[in-house]
Amino acid sequence: MKILISGGGIGGLTAALCFLHHGAEVTVMEQATDLGEVGAGIQIPPNAMKVFAALGLDAALAETAFRPLAIEARMGRSGMELFQIPLADHAIKRWGAPYLNIYRVDYIAVLEAALRAQSPDALHLDAEVVGYSQTEHAVEVQLADGRRISGDVLIGADGIHSPVRTQILGAEKPVFTGNIAWRAIVPMAALGEYAPRPTACVWMGSGKHCVTYRVRRGTLANFVGVVECDDWTTESWTERGTREEALTNFEGWHPTITSLLGEADALYRWALFDRAPLPRWVDGRVAILGDAAHPMLPFMAQGAAMAVEDAWVVAREVTQKTSPARGLEAYQHLRQTRASRVQAGSRANTKTFHKRTRLGQLATYGPMWMAGKFAPMALHKRQDPIYGHDVTRLD
Repeated sequence: MKILISGGGIGGLTAALCFLHHGAEVTVMEQATDLGEVGAGIQIPPNAMKVFAALGLDAALAETAFRPLAIEARMGRSGMELFQIPLADHAIKRWGAPYLNIYRVDYIAVLEAALRAQSPDALHLDAEVVGYSQTEHAVEVQLADGRRISGDVLIGADGIHSPVRTQILGAEKPVFTGNIAWRAIVPMAALGEYAPRPTACVWMGSGKHCVTYRVRRGTLANFVGVVECDDWTTESWTERGTREEALTNFEGWHPTITSLLGEADALYRWALFDRAPLPRWVDGRVAILGDAAHPMLPFMAQGAAMAVEDAWVVAREVTQKTSPARGLEAYQHLRQTRASRVQAGSRANTKTFHKRTRLGQLATYGPMWMAGKFAPMALHKRQDPIYGHDVTRLD
């Protein structure tokens, strides 16, 4: 069976590795001329790490990543700790796999190296998929340069602006959330006493929040900051912002945050758009996964993890069912509800993180502080449905 995959990001590369694991042949088509990208951190939670353990890539990812000691929440201005959820060895004991923070470039490099080792000719760069056609027996993709490639199944892992999704469902109408996101990477050595703690930390405040953690074996600090704003609507990861704008957005915040912004060589910002759950992900021999199927706001660190889960399930179902179409329908049935729930949870966290009034903050963050001090197991249990899920054990 020959699988065509549009997109060479985390979802596309993981899907290729999962299909190879299940005995299929793969061709990955990526429009970029190389897989490097603007630097950013990303979290690999236990539910995603279980897939990489099944693929034999967990050690390679852990070697280049950073294992945080805890997930924690703090107030953005004072730095007051609201709660901590232990990770490190605890994540393995409770959820069956570690929790990692990784530089996205390193993440992609591990996946690319594994794909090239297993199937040297599978990855095609400078190959932009612009459309597809299909018959009862095959699917054919058309590339921007006029080439056509045929296979048994097409997987659209081509991101939030997916041409494959557009052909399945028509043009989408995303809704601007009124939030913009900042991101930056800073060497830990430049931050001194204000370096972020060895945790994955969310800092909450009035109309804004940010997340800090370490990547690349702890040598780099990653920053993502989200600010309510109505005058910036560019949905691009490569749009530059200025240090002055970023510092103004987080004026008066804890020195850990302002030091990160002050030391960053480059600051990028983009507008956050929300999408409603899609009615379907499948068209005959064609399906979408990851951001193409269920783009998520970055408030639960689960966007890429859901793509990784998708990749395992679609590969398993397509290779085990009696026909590709039945396999893709089974994949949609198994994945759509979970992805939609996580999508909704990510959306809801916007309000949780951005309480504007003192009363709202007290009503929301007070119980968090109480739970962290007196009922920490309740915080752990809230994560169980996400981190404890294991798509590799649903065979």
